[in-house]
Amino acid sequence: MTDLTDLGPAAGQLADLLANIADEQLTAPTPCTAYTLGDLIDHVGGLSLAFTAAAAKDFSLTSAGPSGDAARLPDDWRTTFPARLTALAEAWRDPAAWEGMTQAGGVQLPGPVAGNVAMNELVVHGWDIAKATGQPFRSDPASLAACLEFVSMAATKEPDAGSPFGPIVEVPADATPLDKLIGLTGRNPAWPAE
Repeated sequence: MTDLTDLGPAAGQLADLLANIADEQLTAPTPCTAYTLGDLIDHVGGLSLAFTAAAAKDFSLTSAGPSGDAARLPDDWRTTFPARLTALAEAWRDPAAWEGMTQAGGVQLPGPVAGNVAMNELVVHGWDIAKATGQPFRSDPASLAACLEFVSMAATKEPDAGSPFGPIVEVPADATPLDKLIGLTGRNPAWPAE
């Protein structure tokens, strides 16, 4: 594999967003309806460890899905979670991460699929966090293209159709690539407006 997807820009954007979150925001709702902001941050911390381990084919940390519970946030999450995100991006710069089979959340996956899941988690949850905190969100074109290609294969209009995403939220034909991605994941790009 010669053209590896670089998770660095998406991981860096998410790390920057985390640095600007105040404690009083942790109970805020997010577009990821199952999680408050604090829950989602905990989820990001867990998935960072799990997908770093998946890249290294270290299955000791990949047997369970990442948590999503604000009560589990360590006091130093503003420094440790960005470091985890940096390590995640670095782990997926190794061509071996994209080869063979690996595991994430207890599910066996081909390396390229796991890498694309990790990228999608970074971009979409980065958007979730930006929306929940009123911060601007920027995603580089390569990250967006990788996510759109990946999500397009699994998105569905039907609820509970086995997709990891909610039912597609329709967006205008001329929507931005980011809004198209967000709609495919079952989120309203205009959140919180309904």
